[in-house]
Amino acid sequence: MMNLEQEFIKILWAVLPIVVILFGFQLGILKQKIPHLKRIIVGFILVWIGLTFLIIGLEQSLFPLGKIMAAQLTSLDFITNPHDWKSYYWVYIFAACIGFATTIAEPSLLAVAIKANQVSGGFIKVKALRITVAIGVAFGVALGSYRIVVGLPLHYFIISGYLLVLVQTYFSPKNIIALAYDSGGVTTSIVTVPIIAALGLGLSSAIEGRNPLIDGFGLIAFASLFPIMSVLAYVQIIHFFNHDKHNP
Repeated sequence: MMNLEQEFIKILWAVLPIVVILFGFQLGILKQKIPHLKRIIVGFILVWIGLTFLIIGLEQSLFPLGKIMAAQLTSLDFITNPHDWKSYYWVYIFAACIGFATTIAEPSLLAVAIKANQVSGGFIKVKALRITVAIGVAFGVALGSYRIVVGLPLHYFIISGYLLVLVQTYFSPKNIIALAYDSGGVTTSIVTVPIIAALGLGLSSAIEGRNPLIDGFGLIAFASLFPIMSVLAYVQIIHFFNHDKHNP
């Protein structure tokens, strides 16, 4: 078991620079009083406590769980032929499902979806955006797991993916491009990263001939890239059908 006191101290040192910068700019640069000071202090204390318990929970549950699931899914109970990539279909299914589920639960994505809905006047639906991003993450994590299984270099996939994103960007409405690119970033946050990182390291450790340092990392890159594709594709499809309705 980890030392609770040490974790609180470690998170305090992580949060303290944020407090110093915000208070320093407010008092030293802007030379304005801090409104609702007591409420803000209480809020920072709650953030400190919440982050501490969150980190403890991630290290005690999500990281080990991801590695355990990867080890079990690559065992001979599920894999009939360890040298055939098609035999790892349960790994791909699990990777897609966990990518979708963690993205739907991601609070940062929810925050961005709500703001996008407000700014667009309701044109961008909160639920639709979250599902679209989650589908992109699901596909990306599944494809990243396939890369680990077959042992192909990471840059083959990432460079090809961003070339496709560039093509999509050229043909996409300009008012959605920034949101699509941000959607790729907000998916890789508190909930998604621990499980996906643990899955990648677990797979690379369990599969013969894979190096966790070389093959284990990279799933998060897939989880960041493919939501950009899915959001751009979603908007392009909507734009295409709306254009057809107005131009029969």
